[in-house]
Amino acid sequence: MYLGRVVGRIWSTVKDKKLEGQRLLIVQPLTPEQAPTGKRLVCTDWTGAGAGETVYYCRGKECSFPFLPAEVPTDANIVGIVDTLHINRSARTEAASPPLSEAQPKPRSKGRQKV
Repeated sequence: MYLGRVVGRIWSTVKDKKLEGQRLLIVQPLTPEQAPTGKRLVCTDWTGAGAGETVYYCRGKECSFPFLPAEVPTDANIVGIVDTLHINRSARTEAASPPLSEAQPKPRSKGRQKV
């Protein structure tokens, strides 16, 4: 899942019949600090999100699963609305770097070993 913000809505009078009745929203991808990153994309909306809301969206084949049994032709779908966002940078940095004991290389044996 990815973090994004709804920045607009698309109105279309002519579209694929399987998209009829589906809301199409424009989403700006965000970093965890909520800074814009990357290009905007069009997402179908399963949650009822509105303009300016921070959302989670997914991409790929799984995007059509919330609409089952209908087969909606989508490759990006909003799956959740974010109420609050808490970022703990110290925990993220600790998880990214291995402990000192694991970071040290293991000594290599010299020469061939007899079996």
